[in-house]
Amino acid sequence: MKNKKSINNQTIVFKVSDNVKEEIIKYYSDILRDKKPPYSVFQADDGAGTVTTLYESGKLMIQGISADLDYEFWKAREKILNNRDLDEELKKEQEKKDKKKEELNDPRFKTVSTIGSDEVGTGDYFGPIIVTATYASKDNLPYLAGLGITDSKKITDKKIMELAPLIMKKVPYETYILTPEEYNKMSNFNMNKIKAIMHNKVLSKLKEKNYEYSYIVVDQFTYIRSYFGYLTGESNVVRNITFTPRAESKCLSVAAASIISRYLFIKEMEKIETKIGSKIPKGAGLNVDAFVKEYLKTHSFESLKPYIKLNFKNTQKILGE
Repeated sequence: MKNKKSINNQTIVFKVSDNVKEEIIKYYSDILRDKKPPYSVFQADDGAGTVTTLYESGKLMIQGISADLDYEFWKAREKILNNRDLDEELKKEQEKKDKKKEELNDPRFKTVSTIGSDEVGTGDYFGPIIVTATYASKDNLPYLAGLGITDSKKITDKKIMELAPLIMKKVPYETYILTPEEYNKMSNFNMNKIKAIMHNKVLSKLKEKNYEYSYIVVDQFTYIRSYFGYLTGESNVVRNITFTPRAESKCLSVAAASIISRYLFIKEMEKIETKIGSKIPKGAGLNVDAFVKEYLKTHSFESLKPYIKLNFKNTQKILGE
């Protein structure tokens, strides 16, 4: 649940229960504006400086002079009808936001040399899994920061194609590509184990080059104990790793690794698209199922096997098993 309360600027947003939502719609029915914002049920204006908007998501936003008074009224209704404590819910939500903000402002990696790794393709039915590790020296940090790569998941594919070659010329990196054919031959499809092994491969190769660094950083995708458990029997296990959530938003070496991995994934997908003669949707959603079913009207499923991860649920849905 996402809630926001800010009494100081007289804007309060909170999620309402269905039964209270019915009361709200009736309560404001006489003061509705003719136009409403996108994805809203209504927007009402009391004519005295307060505007109330109910969104399809169930969020109620109250803005204006009497926002705090209106909030108190609906807070009481939630307590009476549903035994909800909105103040407590909003407090917990704000604490989560503050913690997330604090995490993203993690200063540890801002001014020091780091090795970082990131992966792509683990949620895609088509294409390989790619893991890249990069070495970002403190001298290269201003250059990488200037490229604006700290939130790489929001960067378009077009921009990825521009940024990656610049990064690849500037920073040392190691990449491991697991093709769908190699993936399908594996005996264990535990994705976290696969990721751990691949991360270890690229990190160990980069570490062997004896760069000076302060941290090795990996986005935390599993428990630390589990990560190293997956590496039992592997050679050259890299152990001095700093695992942290949202690592690519905190550490430029991880962000650079993410950009390179995505760039290489796009290039690999382009090769597959050339071979099968069709543009392929990314991910593993219903649009992918629809694409494959349409493709199979004129082609065999065998012809797709070299390019897909067979153990994904898509296979059963597409074949109707």
